[in-house]
Amino acid sequence: MYLSDAYAHLAPLERLVVLVSCIGHDLDHPGLNNSFQINANTELALIYNDLSPLESHHAAVLFTILKNPVANILGTLTDADYKEARRKIILCILATDMGRHGEILAKFKTFADAFKYDDKAHRDMIIQIIIKCADISNEVRPPNVSEPWVDNLLEEFFAQSDKEKAMGLPFAPFMDRDKVTKSGAQVGFIKFVMLPLFELASKALPNLETPILGPIREALVFYQEMDALPKK
Repeated sequence: MYLSDAYAHLAPLERLVVLVSCIGHDLDHPGLNNSFQINANTELALIYNDLSPLESHHAAVLFTILKNPVANILGTLTDADYKEARRKIILCILATDMGRHGEILAKFKTFADAFKYDDKAHRDMIIQIIIKCADISNEVRPPNVSEPWVDNLLEEFFAQSDKEKAMGLPFAPFMDRDKVTKSGAQVGFIKFVMLPLFELASKALPNLETPILGPIREALVFYQEMDALPKK
């Protein structure tokens, strides 16, 4: 948001929305994704009718916390501004459901080349794109910072697939510890998820090439070189 010209174009309320959404978008995450919640028929899946159960829960937890006057950083807003902030925060948090990734990118593609900040629908979309970029931005950071987080994420994935196998539930191939390598997983994720998102975002958010896209491409080379090493 700060590296592009979005900061200058977004209203103060929208900037606040993006920051609060980033803070709250994974609150009380159980370490088991939406597929698990739905397939295991968990309480969250039942409460939210299988519709982005985790993201719906994160948003609900955030606004429950904000009901506490001590924590309510939106407490000084007018009623109208609060309602608009709440609408946009929920929109942003729900956009982090990777099950909706293709849907959101397809919608953004329809006007990315003709993006206009004076169009309300475009403004709603760009804050979703900003938080989606932030959500999966780990590889923008240098490997000595980002790689330990990759290790942690893979362990979370592997633990879920182990649990799914034990429960007789479907499991995703990219979470299977018997088949996945860190380098292979990262090459695929960067090539087919990260780069397409950030390259599309750069159409509406200029100045991302050097500080953002450059490091992502370097991370891709880093993991491609790792993937080319002889397997133990």
